[in-house]
Amino acid sequence: MLHHIELWVPDLPRAARAWGWLLGRLGYVPYQEWERGRSWRLGATYLVVEQSPALRGAEHDRMRPGLNHLAFHAGTAAEVDALASEAPAHGWTPLFADRYPHAGGPDHHAAYLADTDGFEVELVASQVPANPRQLR
Repeated sequence: MLHHIELWVPDLPRAARAWGWLLGRLGYVPYQEWERGRSWRLGATYLVVEQSPALRGAEHDRMRPGLNHLAFHAGTAAEVDALASEAPAHGWTPLFADRYPHAGGPDHHAAYLADTDGFEVELVASQVPANPRQLR
């Protein structure tokens, strides 16, 4: 099981607003707060945004080696649609908007978003099998 994720950000207040909104909508609750960081928890897993004094550079580039994106279960297709609609007002920019909601393929309903600092998230809708026996 994943314990935690820590994202180093160049602007803590901006990151805390964007990530705080998104994580709150996904069911995470505020967990820790200190001068240079914030965290949100869901169950045993938490996510940190921190403006570390050891940060080298001011940009995250998801296209370079390292983290490309974080993918979250985000509820039903309607819930993903609502998040995608609300996200721009909270510092998130839609990615692949011309292929929404199937940028990940015809059977994959998801919203792809990037925050101001270039961190990408994928908000994935739960799949309900056409055949209820597939649940077993």
